[in-house]
Amino acid sequence: MTGSMTTGKILIVDDEKHTRQGLSELLGGGGYQVITAANGYQAWELVLQESPDVVLADLKMPGMDGLQLLRKIKEFNSETPVIVITAHGTVKTAIEALKLGAEDYLMKPVNIEEMEILVRRTIEKSRLIQEAKSLRHQLQERYRFANLIGNRRQMQEIIKTIKEVADSRASILIQGESGTGKELVAKAIHYFSPRREKPFVTVSCAVLAETLLESEIFGHVRGAFTGAISTRKGRFEMAHMGTIFFDEIGEISPSTQVKLLRFLQEHEFERVGSNETIRVDVRVIAATNKDLKQAVIQGTFREDLFYRLNVIPFNIPPLSERKSDIPLFVQHFINKFAAENNKSMVNISPEALDILKSYHWPGNIRELENAVERAVVMMRNNTITPDVLPPLESASQTKEMKSTITIPPGLTMRELEKAAILQSMELANGSTSRAAQMLGISVRKIQYKLKAYQRELES
Repeated sequence: MTGSMTTGKILIVDDEKHTRQGLSELLGGGGYQVITAANGYQAWELVLQESPDVVLADLKMPGMDGLQLLRKIKEFNSETPVIVITAHGTVKTAIEALKLGAEDYLMKPVNIEEMEILVRRTIEKSRLIQEAKSLRHQLQERYRFANLIGNRRQMQEIIKTIKEVADSRASILIQGESGTGKELVAKAIHYFSPRREKPFVTVSCAVLAETLLESEIFGHVRGAFTGAISTRKGRFEMAHMGTIFFDEIGEISPSTQVKLLRFLQEHEFERVGSNETIRVDVRVIAATNKDLKQAVIQGTFREDLFYRLNVIPFNIPPLSERKSDIPLFVQHFINKFAAENNKSMVNISPEALDILKSYHWPGNIRELENAVERAVVMMRNNTITPDVLPPLESASQTKEMKSTITIPPGLTMRELEKAAILQSMELANGSTSRAAQMLGISVRKIQYKLKAYQRELES
């Protein structure tokens, strides 16, 4: 027998002793582990006990025939590949076997080379499927609430709701402060849904100007605006059959709100500059650190869009309300960053843990994660001590910083915004997360504005 020495366990089922022995010797000589059964009943027992990588079964056997065995195997584990062996007179039965899930069939007398190729290909395919399944499992484990840690009833309710709503296609609105893990909730929903193998596409609403945001979401055609040198698909088309996640949905303009509302109602849209209607199947998940109900009252967010998005609401509590969960998060991040930095047996001193537990964490889980990463990198003797933690201001210090922001009268709204952002950045010693917390806006918005101010200086 020629070919690669692919290992794997093969179950041969045939009531003819010479056929069993011949196939067993041929495949065994090719590097496979071979087990045999003289009838369907023996074969079924071996399937349960041995979990073969592939089953070669004769269709015509007394008692339980190959077709009955195939049905039982597929009911037990649909991923176990079965190759049926048939004589010329039972080709119709072989075709029926294919309809029931058989991988393929071989004709008697069996062509040795054809059998070798088919067995090798089947085992390789089976292993690829198992690897893909394992990868999906790893992805699920990654988003299986690893960062949605919490003993509090509120977090347990969130985890329960994720499991309950993952299979639906209803729109979801996730509200919570920056850094609380809103995107992790969105990804957990996606990876536990039937859409898990399709794209998860993120749209960062706070960092793009209105015209660019519409192009990002809906795509554009060539010549739609200055710089549109070619037709481009938008995020909706990229997310077809998957999930689209709108991060900081509260930042989108009124005109974009209208177009998004239409999509949620009709599941269709047009690219910027085009009249051609495009339909896609996409689940919409949106997140915001704003109070959208208040935005509706203020007239900055459409009420009808709010209710379309808020079919299933999630409210993520800030870390300051979950102080008892801080040790769980700390240990999780220690494990994560110790592995990334090739460090083992990382401990944290009681004094350092007390500091982390007593801090108010305005930047929430993201700020805690950054603090633990810094500590793991800078620690000595495999122990995190207070001296390797970043400076952590108290809540009263943050309040005091806010009170020192002074805005001169007579400025335009744009100048007021610029002055507030620049002063906050100065008071926060250049930390965009702390400045964002002081101003009650997203980190991305501050980053976007700072880049704009820098371009103004350079022009």
